[in-house]
Amino acid sequence: MPLPPYIKRPRGGDPRDRADYQTIFARAEGAVAAPTAGLHFTPALLQALAERDIGWTTLTLHVGPGTFLPVKTADPRDHEMHPEWGMLPAATAERIAATRHAGGRIVAVGTTSLRLLESAAAENGEIRPFAGETKLFILPGHGFRAIDVLLTNFHLPRSTLFMLVSALAGLERIKAMRMRWPPATASFPTARRA
Repeated sequence: MPLPPYIKRPRGGDPRDRADYQTIFARAEGAVAAPTAGLHFTPALLQALAERDIGWTTLTLHVGPGTFLPVKTADPRDHEMHPEWGMLPAATAERIAATRHAGGRIVAVGTTSLRLLESAAAENGEIRPFAGETKLFILPGHGFRAIDVLLTNFHLPRSTLFMLVSALAGLERIKAMRMRWPPATASFPTARRA
């Protein structure tokens, strides 16, 4: 099974990886890898959130092999995103709408969740049920509609995930957090407007 490049294993990996490298949210077969931000969640953490009246809901996005591909084009806008299949059920859309209506914040756990939420968002930010493929590639300049906060891990330079995080937090902030990596000469163009 593929592991992110920052998880080092001897050739062939460890048989325990199939269980250890899995989130507590996993329900449906289809992803080639676990969405790693979700690896931080445990039943005890979910219980602690519930005790503080912090709710959560789930969606499905089958992480595809394209997640591991670096952007190799000179202009990232020319990079072809591989499609990933996802589903955001009506009950999840309704729960998000109720949270927003009550003045709550929407926190995406991971770039995978964020991409599907943005794919399901209407222009006014309303999250609609969604089932199908998404090829959404989020670059700086993207107007986020679906979320208020992102919980994520570090991402490799020139990856679509690094560019997504830079779009949300700002490239200069991300560069400062990474302490001189990527090199100061790195830049990403903004998203093309339709």
